[in-house]
Amino acid sequence: MTASDASFDSRLEQAKLDAMKELAYGASHEINNPLANISARAQSLLRDERDPERRRTIEAINQQALRAHEMISDLMLFARPPQLVLAATNLADVVNEAARGLVPEMQRRNIALRFDGSTPLPQIQADATQLQVAIRALLDNALDAIGRDGAIDVTLSSTEAAVQLQIADTGPGIAPEVRPHIFDPFYSGREAGRGLGFGLSKAWRIVTLHNGTLEADSPSTGGATFTITLPQ
Repeated sequence: MTASDASFDSRLEQAKLDAMKELAYGASHEINNPLANISARAQSLLRDERDPERRRTIEAINQQALRAHEMISDLMLFARPPQLVLAATNLADVVNEAARGLVPEMQRRNIALRFDGSTPLPQIQADATQLQVAIRALLDNALDAIGRDGAIDVTLSSTEAAVQLQIADTGPGIAPEVRPHIFDPFYSGREAGRGLGFGLSKAWRIVTLHNGTLEADSPSTGGATFTITLPQ
């Protein structure tokens, strides 16, 4: 790739982010208010509803309104993430915090999380809260890919220049046609066996803000592997 090609790619990426900011602001203002009204009305109806079938219907309406609100929040985070608050961070602690809330769901689906956080690693300058969001998104993606009965392997390693986190799942892997779009927030891979949504895009955005990289691979042995590399 020539310098001019790299410059064009950089300008194109920035133009996409600028366009997404405008979309995010518009969606937040024009869509979040109606969604809040729908959710509030559904919760009001639930207070007086006694019929089990109607309650399930109203609860579904409320959950879908909340889901749409969460998607808009993810879009806002991707388009204009909060300022990073950097501090000395132990990446193993961040992984443990990110995984903690997923343990009940993993047990319900018979999915094992294999992680040994005892390997001594150098601390990095990072925003632990934001990294936790990114790692949680990758773990959620692995759960979604596996469905039931599988395993997620999380490993940490380091070099003189960087710390690396790898998340590998036993799901169906990433189709070749999906891989170039894996971190595109508007691309859905559900027809290819992986539901992408905004989770992977959000993780990629947070990692790149830390001057790191997030790469996806689908090895011949099966499953998918996501690798975060963060500078020391």
